[in-house]
Amino acid sequence: MTTIRSLIRVYLCSSAVPFLLILASVCQAGKQDGRLDIYWVDAEGGAATLVVTPAGESVLIDTGNPGRRDADRITQVATRLAGLKKIDHVVITHYHGDHFGGASFLAENIPLGTLWDNGEFEGQPNFPSKDYKNLKADKKVVINPGDVLPLKQNGKATELAFTCLGTRKTFIEAAADAEENAAICGTARPKERDGSDNANSVVMLLEFGPFRFFDGGDLTWNQEAKLACPKNIVGQVDVYQVTHHGLESSNNPLVLKSLQPKVAIMNNGHKKGCGPEVFANLQETDSLEAIYQVHKNLRPDGKVNNTAAELIANHEPAEKCRGHHIHLSVAPDGKSYTVNIPAHKHTREFKTRLSE
Repeated sequence: MTTIRSLIRVYLCSSAVPFLLILASVCQAGKQDGRLDIYWVDAEGGAATLVVTPAGESVLIDTGNPGRRDADRITQVATRLAGLKKIDHVVITHYHGDHFGGASFLAENIPLGTLWDNGEFEGQPNFPSKDYKNLKADKKVVINPGDVLPLKQNGKATELAFTCLGTRKTFIEAAADAEENAAICGTARPKERDGSDNANSVVMLLEFGPFRFFDGGDLTWNQEAKLACPKNIVGQVDVYQVTHHGLESSNNPLVLKSLQPKVAIMNNGHKKGCGPEVFANLQETDSLEAIYQVHKNLRPDGKVNNTAAELIANHEPAEKCRGHHIHLSVAPDGKSYTVNIPAHKHTREFKTRLSE
């Protein structure tokens, strides 16, 4: 079995991950600073979002593609940057290889606590691999709408909650005082049904005091509409992980209009995601102050469908990519947060919506 120590030795001798640039990262995670940290690990158009709480607990949403590359990148961020010796919770949004494929490889690198996924259910279009089913974790739990991950509070006034809003095409009920979306819902237009497992994606909402972060996995267009119509069951958020890597079978504008995010972060690949329609809808969302991308879109349409260069972590094609990550760090009171790309020494601060 590959050990953490041997992995570190490999990375010190490899250009696959820019070690010195990683060490330059600001706002380190951990109990000492009272901050909430989120890392978007480069999974080359897959998904791997690592959350580290002020109490030092960790939640990884998705594990990237099969093979060593993504699992090793996650391990690198978790151990070297976040100082973790274990990943306490792993949430698998759905059973596509770019989301669950790295899990069994990751389990060889670092201990895993509770694995949350959709289990096996009637009408399931995809089944996990044998390696995934047999991977080592302390506990395996089927996640359901309304489940709240059992995370420790850090003993201070800023409360933390990580809630499942929906999965397997079922969603929580809107709160009694939830916003009515009659005007927005009147503009709804369906798209062709997605019969894949994307439609079963786990939808998560992270709250830290006034700070709110939304991750919808690869939830598809028609299912997304249920988040906004007839009522907004999510509420407004600060940070929106662009759903489905920025593909146009997702990112229903009903959601953008309802959530009104200030920052969007897209875990796209150099030729995957960041679709023209999605990018245009993001640009037209008045609430957005910044759009970040894990990769520069290198397709021909990338000449117009890319955010500002300093807001893109990786500019090279996959064969030359060094796997730079994006890091977000929330202040101990949840009233502000910074987004930084350590490789480019970019840092920008934002105020949370509810603190303004």
